[in-house]
Amino acid sequence: MKATIRVRMSNHDAHYGGNLVDGAKMLQLFGDVATELLIRNDGDEGLFRAYDSVEFLAPVFAGDYIEVIGEIVQLGNTSRKMIFEARKVITQRPDINDSAADLLEQHIVVCRASGTCVVPKDKQRK
Repeated sequence: MKATIRVRMSNHDAHYGGNLVDGAKMLQLFGDVATELLIRNDGDEGLFRAYDSVEFLAPVFAGDYIEVIGEIVQLGNTSRKMIFEARKVITQRPDINDSAADLLEQHIVVCRASGTCVVPKDKQRK
């Protein structure tokens, strides 16, 4: 089972100089995708228990569009192992002008992660 969201990073998301977005924003988006996957699978939002790995692979800036894909890859009695990937699909081009942007033919993977979520038995509805 997979889920996808696409979000534009705003100036509010920029945390560092040069409008660089904090890597924790990608983890927040992974959490949103995980919640959708749990609702689809179990009828409950569940809880994110732990990340097994997180890799930050490329910078994200305010104005970039990020597509996040998550997938449940293993089901336990209450645990759901998931993998996530965040890709930059549109990037701002301030070198051209303040409103220029490019649709990227080759998406740029900016972050990958894997983790485990839990849905207690008494909350599972499916």
